[in-house]
Amino acid sequence: MGEEGVTFTVDEALAKMGFGTFQGLVLAYAGMGWVAEAMEMMLLSFVGPAVQSEWGLSSHEESLITSVVFAGMLVGAYSWGIVSDNHGRRQGFLITAIFTFSAGFLSALAPNFSSLIVLRCLVGVGLGGGPVLSSWFLEFIPAANRGTWMVIFSAFWTLGTVSEASLAWFIMPKLGWRWLLALSSFPSLFLLLFYGITPESPRYLCTKGRTDEALRVLESVARRNGAELPSGKLVSDHMIELDEKCNASEDTRLLSPRRNEAMSPKNKESEMGGVSSLFILLSPKLVKSTLLLWIVFFGNAFSYYGLVLLTSELSNRSSQCAPTSLHSENSQATNLYKDVFITSFAEFPGLLLSAAMVDRIGRKLSMSSMFFLCCIFLFPLMFHQSEILTTVLLFGARICITTTFTIVYIYAPEIYPTSIRTTGVGVASSVGRIGGMICPLVAVGLIHGCHQTLSIFLFEIVILLSGTAVLFFPFETKGRELSDTISNSEQINAVE
Repeated sequence: MGEEGVTFTVDEALAKMGFGTFQGLVLAYAGMGWVAEAMEMMLLSFVGPAVQSEWGLSSHEESLITSVVFAGMLVGAYSWGIVSDNHGRRQGFLITAIFTFSAGFLSALAPNFSSLIVLRCLVGVGLGGGPVLSSWFLEFIPAANRGTWMVIFSAFWTLGTVSEASLAWFIMPKLGWRWLLALSSFPSLFLLLFYGITPESPRYLCTKGRTDEALRVLESVARRNGAELPSGKLVSDHMIELDEKCNASEDTRLLSPRRNEAMSPKNKESEMGGVSSLFILLSPKLVKSTLLLWIVFFGNAFSYYGLVLLTSELSNRSSQCAPTSLHSENSQATNLYKDVFITSFAEFPGLLLSAAMVDRIGRKLSMSSMFFLCCIFLFPLMFHQSEILTTVLLFGARICITTTFTIVYIYAPEIYPTSIRTTGVGVASSVGRIGGMICPLVAVGLIHGCHQTLSIFLFEIVILLSGTAVLFFPFETKGRELSDTISNSEQINAVE
């Protein structure tokens, strides 16, 4: 394989080998992580009311059970992104799996409210590592059909939401919330059990100068897929730049102050701390994409989790705002399980739409059109509607927001270079968690106060701003190769 002077990159190797058995195994592992996160997030709809009833909590204490998870995710998304970019994707998702499983299982044994809050916050810290798994999987996929396979990866989230709704419907009436917490932690346990056979991302290894290790991973991919690697020597985008340019680029100077250090991947790795990574995200070449991405992630999380909460809140609005309406506690609990279960199936058409659009009309147009269509579905809900029409409108809105949520998790890793990919997505995800922390005030607080019009109006504003932000993204990533460095990304954009 060593023709002198002939080289190939990770993207060229993956394109030649195609998507095969090896990527299927990577998909199954990363998908299990997505199932774990979805189940831990969806159980918040069921555990809060059950714990409030058993322990006599106030409404503020009940909402705190949800808020601390998002607060933990805010910290975890940023932290694990930095760990993953500096020490490897495998290290990143190992720590997240340990946090999520151990804290999730121990939550089921919590003796009091204070310990439950601490443990659920730690679960959130672990769940913040979700972008690490998505970036890891992304870096094994050939560029030509990357969008379609990332949509398939996102289907594991929907599988997790439907599984959690089904589990809650079966477990809660018979065994209670502690069993639900314990059983929901098991997908994270599976991540730990199979961690030993997971490969490191060859793209990450190349950026750290470990091309021999990257080549061994690619050889394993070739054997498993029954394919062959390109002839020549494996190189990274960074090494190609060094061959083409004698002087250090602006990107290299930003990563390491001294010229000769730019030649050493190890030195570059040691320079990449959390603060410097954030500075790179806000550097002139990336600041526009970064700030717009933060807006979209905030709007997506605010809208997605808000719609999950609105599903039950709007259906029970008459019992809260009309004193003559009476519903038994058991009836309300049953309706809650049923409503969340039914509306979770709206995510399947959302995934189909994502798969149909993402590699055909592109990421930007797909996201913006679905944001604006979501606004149309929600507008009639500014006024009280019949129960059936409310369900239909929320179902349609859930389809749209699932589509945008799916595609933004494809687009976000594609716009950042490998050296800061998981940090960039992690920070954006952290901003999204702020939206998740705020949305209960709008979706629950205002509805409880019988301010449905104001609640829906605020959702409309956030979704409209998110769709508009998408239109201002500087470039489309459909069919583009992933870049390893900022300047290499600029070269690809210039070609377009």
